[in-house]
Amino acid sequence: MDPIDFTLNGQAAQAEPGETILKAAQRHGVAIPHLCYKEGLPAEGNCRACVVEVAGERSLAPSCCRAVSPGMAVQTQSERARTSQRMVLELLLSDLPQDAACGELGDWATRSEVAVRPALRALERQQPSCDLSHPAMAVNLDRCIQCTRCVRACRDVQVNDVIGYAGRGAHSQIVFDLGDPMGQSSCVGCGECVQACPTGALSEKLPAADLDKTVDSVCPFCGVGCLLSYQVKDGRIVGVQGRDGPANQGRLCVKGRFGFDYVHHAHRLTQPLIRRSDVPKDVNVTRSPADWASVFRPATWEEALDLAGRGLVQLRDAHGPKALAGFGSAKGSNEEAYLFQKLVRTGFGSNNVDHCTRLCHASSVSALLEGLGSGAVSNQVTDVEHAELALVIGSNTAGNHPVAATWIKNAVQHGLKLVVADPRGTDLSRHAWRRLQFRADTDVALVNAMIYTVLEEGLADQDFIARRVSNFEAIRAGVQAFSPEAMAPVCGIAAETIREVARAYATAKAAMIFWGMGVSQHVHGTDNVRALIALCMV
Repeated sequence: MDPIDFTLNGQAAQAEPGETILKAAQRHGVAIPHLCYKEGLPAEGNCRACVVEVAGERSLAPSCCRAVSPGMAVQTQSERARTSQRMVLELLLSDLPQDAACGELGDWATRSEVAVRPALRALERQQPSCDLSHPAMAVNLDRCIQCTRCVRACRDVQVNDVIGYAGRGAHSQIVFDLGDPMGQSSCVGCGECVQACPTGALSEKLPAADLDKTVDSVCPFCGVGCLLSYQVKDGRIVGVQGRDGPANQGRLCVKGRFGFDYVHHAHRLTQPLIRRSDVPKDVNVTRSPADWASVFRPATWEEALDLAGRGLVQLRDAHGPKALAGFGSAKGSNEEAYLFQKLVRTGFGSNNVDHCTRLCHASSVSALLEGLGSGAVSNQVTDVEHAELALVIGSNTAGNHPVAATWIKNAVQHGLKLVVADPRGTDLSRHAWRRLQFRADTDVALVNAMIYTVLEEGLADQDFIARRVSNFEAIRAGVQAFSPEAMAPVCGIAAETIREVARAYATAKAAMIFWGMGVSQHVHGTDNVRALIALCMV
């Protein structure tokens, strides 16, 4: 679509179709105060700090939620607009404690040269008490301007539905669940509300101030790949902020945002240690990790590497290359994994090299290579927004990969049919269209019954099968004994429910399957994945 021509502060400008005045102004280098608006959150226009004057209109327009129209003439710096912006900032600032660090509100007040008049300050309300019940976050509602950014972050981004808005008029306030203290609520500690809050009403208990630097990195926990920035003061990590990236778009979970204290833990090894010569090995003795000096002594990297290398060479020479093996970690990067296997194969002279991920995903990789020719996933999690139906099986997504779960929950908000199949109840189940809590170890029976239904009811994509699928008749023959009626007593799911889910999957214009280690960590894990791939193929 063609760009839209309009006038901004007397100058010709262009906006993208559907673009708001605020976004268009930002692209043209024009700053407009805004507090309730934040990139990535639905715009609500309730703070009124961003109002602008539109020629021919009686009322000032909130620029954060007003789209540009052809020929529109906008004034962001007119006397009327500036007076209203400054008035809003002053009123909001007057309601906060004088000694409070006001975050974005304070920044906009400074840029707009706004100071609270003494007469207005004298009308300061009775401030609510501080809530420090949460282990990681502090709630100071005396700084709250009720912009509802935290509500939208919790409800629309993370989809946890913990933070709400209660009361009316002067008694309205932000609440957790049914007015519970934050630490006693159902809050999962993702900290999205803290990152969204413009005034510090919600903050880390140890807020980062006067930072020395920020260091861009990737979250070291699960494999979602969330980008983040570490906030550093005096050589220590004091805070974490989510960073825009393809996997998280600024989102983090409780682990990524608050799980950095291990870096400075007293038990963490920060230098090479060598066992003292006067301390023999004794596997029956349990010592405190803090008492390492009674067993080890500090060493230089050169000394430690030389000792380890000589020991490995002696073992290889004395017992042969096959006496040595290497076991890698998923905590390392791809480059480190490559170097590690190179060490084992060329240094040790052995092919005895393994990796912890094999224990988790070997069945998936094997079945994917066999069925699709590639051991990698076919789509990223965020593609779920384009699906009509998603099947999540054998995965506690909200618990193990919380940020990935937010994309699935967001898609449900926009109409996705979510099917959760798991012997356990998981947090994602409450968002499901259908929940299949089948008996443990009956994955193949359930999935084959779905394939049977798709084929029996003529729902298979015959054109796709003819062009892209091999050995289709073997699949058809293999599921003949797996009718939903026959499998219902086996897997514990009613036959009609299996058929209903299979029909919904087969008739969806786009469908996705997500599985986790609940599927792959079985003696029949490869068969589980084979069945899921077969379901995709038909």
